[in-house]
Amino acid sequence: MTMITLTVNGARRSVDLPADTPLLWALRDSLGLTGTKFGCGAAQCGACTVHLKGAPVRSCQIPVSAAQGVEITTIEGLSADTSHPVQRAWLAEQVPQCGYCQSGQIMSAAALLAKNPSPTDAQITAAMNGNLCRCATYHRIRDAIHKAAATSAATPSAPAATTARPRQAGAPRN
Repeated sequence: MTMITLTVNGARRSVDLPADTPLLWALRDSLGLTGTKFGCGAAQCGACTVHLKGAPVRSCQIPVSAAQGVEITTIEGLSADTSHPVQRAWLAEQVPQCGYCQSGQIMSAAALLAKNPSPTDAQITAAMNGNLCRCATYHRIRDAIHKAAATSAATPSAPAATTARPRQAGAPRN
């Protein structure tokens, strides 16, 4: 066991774990940040995506020791009240069905928009490649990313209010 200090969502936190423990398990089991999901354990599905220094990474394959001294942002740190433009767009476009992959999808989309505030469909496809959705809401994900980009460009400093509510699985999309 090794005492490792992490900066997660702006706060310094310490974990006492073997240095090769995947960051995913440090976040979920040691720090209680369960929004980051375990999917495949092989960096192929994207459910465990978090930001390291603003870049999306698969936390199931990053040793916790490699994350020491690096700013880590999880879905819980994106915004405390779902006011991030991507989160608002996700609700407005009714993206989630089962919801399991959504934190990883949102983290990848947020990283894309931070780097490229007005992506094309091809750039969205490239950036989101490797984030799998068993419910196949890919067209809604793309629409939500475009909506977040447009919202961010229109009101960069003030979050827009939304009254959209997530739809029930199987409910028709309006």
